[in-house]
Amino acid sequence: MNFKILAIALLCIVFLYRLLVTLLKLRSTRNPIPANVADIYDAATYEKWCSYRVEKCRLSILDSLVSLAVDIALIATDAYAAFAGLFRNTVFWQLFAVLLLSTLTAIVTMPFAYYDTMKIEARYGFNRTKNGTFLADQFKEFIISLGLLTLITWILSLLYRALGDWMIVAFAGVLVVLILAITFLYPLLSRAFNKFTPLEEGELRDKLTALLTKHGYHVRAIEVMDGSRRSTKANAYFAGFGKTKSIVLYDTLIEKLTPDEICAVFAHELGHGVHHDTLTGQIISIFQMLLISVLAWLTLRTGSLFPQFGFDTVNYGFAVLLILSVEFALIAPLYGIFANALSRRHEYRADRFAAGEGYAQELISGLKKLTQTDFGDVSPSPALILLEYSHPSLSQRITALEGLKKE
Repeated sequence: MNFKILAIALLCIVFLYRLLVTLLKLRSTRNPIPANVADIYDAATYEKWCSYRVEKCRLSILDSLVSLAVDIALIATDAYAAFAGLFRNTVFWQLFAVLLLSTLTAIVTMPFAYYDTMKIEARYGFNRTKNGTFLADQFKEFIISLGLLTLITWILSLLYRALGDWMIVAFAGVLVVLILAITFLYPLLSRAFNKFTPLEEGELRDKLTALLTKHGYHVRAIEVMDGSRRSTKANAYFAGFGKTKSIVLYDTLIEKLTPDEICAVFAHELGHGVHHDTLTGQIISIFQMLLISVLAWLTLRTGSLFPQFGFDTVNYGFAVLLILSVEFALIAPLYGIFANALSRRHEYRADRFAAGEGYAQELISGLKKLTQTDFGDVSPSPALILLEYSHPSLSQRITALEGLKKE
């Protein structure tokens, strides 16, 4: 079997799927707007949103085409093997060389990220990122990405050489532990990119604390993050495991939403905790990591694969690239359809929880404001929701919440 031609063909299939998703996003600009979200944009603002969506999609298509061309060129010319030949012939340095070259290829598409952030986002009034901040973020992401990939790949090489075919379960376990560790460390990692200050005493702090303590949660801290440093878009999240939580609010969220609307958003998030949706998500992640481990096992035990790409022997870095960029990327959409369907069900349930706390109307008004602030899609195509959305559309959520209010 010619694995090189197969890899290139699969890369093209993955590209075509992503192109389909992008075209569905473009199609949303021509969909009729549901009546219950018609008040989010006036005619002029909706026309501006359509223009914004078209620009973003066109840039995404161009970015994907360039990425595909670079990936095909590197594979077709055995560039990974040639670059690895510049490094010491040890397992670690050979895998590191391949991962380094793969990470460096991000430089080729960096202009697209720059244009997206500094031109498109700025043109529509969302960007507040300075050139220095953008470059610093890119450098930090490069270091973190290369470090994590190298760590994961090095562990894979150790496990496979020590356990052989029995590495599947062990590697899946390592991946799950790493994901949990990253989730646990996320609040610390995020401080490398943003500044955090305690939320001042007052109505909002008292209401958020009361909401969590009512359901047995301990509030470690309530902090405000300087999201406005980069964008006008708003967000918020919980951090922490178990019953001890930290609350992080973007400063833009506090500017846009009332205290009751912010409480409604967190009542929704609290609903996820009460119904153990995070645990369900972790179980799904375990199956995903097990699937990746099976792909790793199949790739590494196919000894005839690597010589076709210019390597004298197994290169664990190249194996990981094939697994993540080709093999898993090919089956991820099917896996995602199931995972997203389950996630949408959980979102409806979390909305019901917020409504049960008396925040149905506040959640509706808060979601509308967030959609308006984030320039969200108010009429996504059903196919796009099926393939890509982890949340129901805003119209679907409002319809469900309105039904709960009548009850």
